[in-house]
Amino acid sequence: MKAKVAYVALLVLALVGTGIGVTQLPINVNAQPAATVPAVQTLPDFAAIVETNKAAVVNITASSAAKPGAAAPEIPEEFRGSPFGEFFRRFQQEPPTPRRGMGSGFIVESDGTILTNAHVVEGMDEVRVRLTDRREFKGKVVGADKPSDIAVVKIEAKGLPVVRLGDPSKVRVGEWVLAIGSPFGFENTVTAGIVSATSRSLPQGTYVPFIQTDAAVNPGNSGGPIFNLRGEVIGIASQIYSRTGGYQGLAFAIPIDVAANVKEQLVKHGRVERGRVGVAIQEVSQSLAQSFGLDRPRGALVTSVEKDSPAAKAGIKPGDVLLGVNGKSIERSAEVPPLVAAVKPGGQASFEVWRDGKKQTVPVTVGELKPEQVAAAPEGESSAPTGKLGLAVRPSEAGLVVENVAGAAARAGIRPGDVVTAVNGKPVKSADDLRAAAEKAKGTVALLVKRGEDSLFVPIDIG
Repeated sequence: MKAKVAYVALLVLALVGTGIGVTQLPINVNAQPAATVPAVQTLPDFAAIVETNKAAVVNITASSAAKPGAAAPEIPEEFRGSPFGEFFRRFQQEPPTPRRGMGSGFIVESDGTILTNAHVVEGMDEVRVRLTDRREFKGKVVGADKPSDIAVVKIEAKGLPVVRLGDPSKVRVGEWVLAIGSPFGFENTVTAGIVSATSRSLPQGTYVPFIQTDAAVNPGNSGGPIFNLRGEVIGIASQIYSRTGGYQGLAFAIPIDVAANVKEQLVKHGRVERGRVGVAIQEVSQSLAQSFGLDRPRGALVTSVEKDSPAAKAGIKPGDVLLGVNGKSIERSAEVPPLVAAVKPGGQASFEVWRDGKKQTVPVTVGELKPEQVAAAPEGESSAPTGKLGLAVRPSEAGLVVENVAGAAARAGIRPGDVVTAVNGKPVKSADDLRAAAEKAKGTVALLVKRGEDSLFVPIDIG
């Protein structure tokens, strides 16, 4: 670098010495001083974070004994003792298949309590834990919770190094994060990236508001910690989005507060209790927000309320928009299930609800999560089309069954067989009710529709 600077200086002197004219630029006495250039920020000291925490990150291998294959079908009598009989005997029985899994984990208590993913250890007969000092221990699975993908493993050891847990609610999109794990078996591999998004909802991840990062995560990282720049664990690497099976820049971590809650329940009770209120919800689009008089798309729109559920007893109705739970504002529908699930069954949840153009507070005594129930839609008699919406419906016990669809309703995605139960949150029981509601609506009308086992609001632009 010094040689380069010297070369530039010598070049300038040479030009002056040759007599080449240099024209001075005029001085602007009114010019403002140059803006202060912010100091260049250097990259974080990832090495210090790794040095402090790497000993608390472990490698986990799990295996199960070979299970007997499916029993061979009985050999037909006419083939017994023939070459065909030997064919049946040799090829119709599946060989025993042992299972083996690999992942990561981290020590949260010095007595050997470890957090990892449920999918790493669930259903396995033997779990082995390897520390960075190459000591190995037999691990006992204290408990595994499939909905959150969290498992607690215990090893017989004392005085182990532990990680510090952070607060995921303070995580900001764009901040640096660091992952430590064993991708493809390469122990204590370190990768870094940023937080790409928070409160992500994934298929089969209803009760986990995932933290999305672009830190490289691959098979074997599962169950490993995600650290912030303060060296605190804010999440557990759990899933990746990939078309190839390898890292493609989309990794998802379970927030550590969710994991800590699951861990506490697994240790104390061996299972996880989750709250439920008995509603089905959907995202609020711009059209739906307009239909229900909201200033902008936000909250979670209630599409159905289970009969005799906590929500039904509290008076929550289809068409209500949930704007908050226990003081926490709801921007997207995916935020509601984790908040409700976190409430202990029998406890109180306070819902901020948008109904009939105004806010109100609805207290709900939360129940315990159970398998969802579905309702059938019986058929009834036919009726005439409603004209403005482009629907031909017939009444039934469940609502108005769509027989034919055209115009605005067809463009909005309404299908024959859908069952219309409400318009802009108001129940409809006849074609006349539907027609009258459409005539009163301005611009957009929201139909509450049952489609198979699901309920959803469909906004229709009727000009």
